[in-house]
Amino acid sequence: MGIILNLETATTNCSVSIAKEGRVLVIKEHDTPNYSHAEQLHVFIQEVLKEVNMDASELDAIAVSKGPGSYTGLRIGVSAAKGLCFALDIPLISIATLESMAEQVSSKEIDFVIPVLDARRMEVYSSVFDKDKNEVRPTEAEIIDENSFADFLNKGKVLLVGNGAEKCKSVLSNTNLSFDASVVPSANEMARLSYKKFKAGQFEDVAYFEPYYLKDFILQQKKK
Repeated sequence: MGIILNLETATTNCSVSIAKEGRVLVIKEHDTPNYSHAEQLHVFIQEVLKEVNMDASELDAIAVSKGPGSYTGLRIGVSAAKGLCFALDIPLISIATLESMAEQVSSKEIDFVIPVLDARRMEVYSSVFDKDKNEVRPTEAEIIDENSFADFLNKGKVLLVGNGAEKCKSVLSNTNLSFDASVVPSANEMARLSYKKFKAGQFEDVAYFEPYYLKDFILQQKKK
């Protein structure tokens, strides 16, 4: 039936949804700078299951945001997803964090959507999607300067979304460029993507799957 539990923990937003055939039945999320995923994730999983009066044994798959993003957040999400897959003997689906961010943009006036996640100093994680949500440039960790994304800015209107947008705004200036720093990765947008992979049988090896860190691990501390 395609009932999928979606877990998003790549950034400050701890987000959990249950979706049936790509349609979200219930979602629970909390965005906090304190990265409280360790305390919240399993509580949210229990709460969404209870809200739809469903037992975990009724799930057909688990989907998890694979990164890039917070090392600690990704480890927590992937560990929970793998544990559930092993316990329930169901497949694991991974969703690119930046792709689910691009899914939040619906404007047809935008030619390119570029999700940007803060990666410290003037560096961001980014990838580029066209107006049909096709990835036209893969994920990279890059240092932002006045020439960033010039190839796409010369071709049409570009929207930068995510918590790296403000950083980019301080450096980039172009009439084709707009910014939306309010977009955060969410299990809401994961639903359609995970169901598409479910139908195609695009599953991960639960034993060997690892998050997509992209950069070397740097310990993150909670903000006081």
